[in-house]
Amino acid sequence: MLRKISILGVLLWLLNSYNVYSQTSDVDIAQALTLDDCLTYAFQNSETIKIADLENKISQADVGITKAQGLPQLNGSINYNNNFAIQRQFLPDFISPSVYQVLLQEQLLADGTQIPEPGIFPAAFGVRHSSTAGISLSQMLFDGSYFVGLQAARTYTELAQKSFEQNKAQMAEQVTKAYYSVLVNRERQELVASNFNRLDTLLNETKLMFENGFVEKIDVDRLLVQYNNAKTERRNIERLTELSYYLLKFQMGIPVEQPITLADNIADIDFDPEIAAESDFKYEQRPEYAQVLVNQELVQLDLKNNRFQYLPKLTANAAFGYNTGVNEFSEIANFDDLWFEYGFWGVTLDIPIFDGLRKHHTIQKNKVQAQQIELQSRFLRNQIDLEVAQARVALQNGVEALQVQQENLGLAQEVFRISNIKYQEGVGSNLEVIEADNALQTSETNYFTALYDALIAKVDLQKALGILVQP
Repeated sequence: MLRKISILGVLLWLLNSYNVYSQTSDVDIAQALTLDDCLTYAFQNSETIKIADLENKISQADVGITKAQGLPQLNGSINYNNNFAIQRQFLPDFISPSVYQVLLQEQLLADGTQIPEPGIFPAAFGVRHSSTAGISLSQMLFDGSYFVGLQAARTYTELAQKSFEQNKAQMAEQVTKAYYSVLVNRERQELVASNFNRLDTLLNETKLMFENGFVEKIDVDRLLVQYNNAKTERRNIERLTELSYYLLKFQMGIPVEQPITLADNIADIDFDPEIAAESDFKYEQRPEYAQVLVNQELVQLDLKNNRFQYLPKLTANAAFGYNTGVNEFSEIANFDDLWFEYGFWGVTLDIPIFDGLRKHHTIQKNKVQAQQIELQSRFLRNQIDLEVAQARVALQNGVEALQVQQENLGLAQEVFRISNIKYQEGVGSNLEVIEADNALQTSETNYFTALYDALIAKVDLQKALGILVQP
């Protein structure tokens, strides 16, 4: 169908689609995006975050459902029955003996008349048409488990919120690492392009020197090998940079064909060395540990609820209505004479006596669950301590390695510059230039590897400390 519409229609449709798409977020993706912009957009558009948010709303609805159980329950009903075949009841024949007795007393029977044994006869009790209309009301007066259940429902909402925060932390980690990957590859692409241009210039100059008889053919060939390698590396890093953009857009929830630009640069990133030092860290900052604490509370509430099961339950009930019964359907609307009211109110006290020790075993199960979660929380604290320690060391090592590789890169650049000058002035060899270029490329590779490792170590430490997503 789209093939049949005009090109103008296609363009308008694409423009409209883009406008609708861009309205789903407070972030304008047409502008240069900072890391915070990318995180904000991901939080608003990620399917994972949306699912977690819906789960949070479901838990809030569950609180309302639990509250409703303690409110008055009012119901109305209207019932009509057409008793086209009334069921018979079988009764003993209490009429025939009485009739025979009267006949004997009045001497209306001949002497010697045998009185038959009384039998049974079927009787139909009911009318052809019956109907009722009324309302019923019930109100819970006391149920200990209800109030505990209300607390549990609110705690479950808190658990869903912690799960939502954990999903946000995971999303922030993925988006941040993808964002840093783009920055590193983008800077590496610029440096590789600069290397290629430098070798291209040097190769052209060497060819000219060869044509004038100042250098040998092998000098040109050596540079040509370096030039081809640099050309291949430039293409590879271009594809890698494009792929890193795709990954970032995927993590953010943006179609991969949608172009984006990033506002930050590597030079703008602060590695925050102070977070690698000892700081005021609380386990509750980690969403998964906060979930364990909420689960502990839920188990205690479940234990409390099962203990309350031993208490009686008191409920008030009331009902009021009208009913009728007629043999002719036309008479069913005679509300003045054939409809009769009924009503009652009362209270019901349910007293648990013995349930085969079900509640006892359930309580024992809750106690074991509480012990289990306590062990889980202890294990998780130890695991978090290990993660924080490892992340601190990784960041410290990463920053130090980055500083060393940055210094090495500067030295390699200077060595290449001097070797190239010597070669241009005729006091250096072509082989010396190539060796310097190889050392420079190795230094560049080591620098970007250390840079990426340091950035990832920073993200891992922020995650371990629970500060990757600021409240």
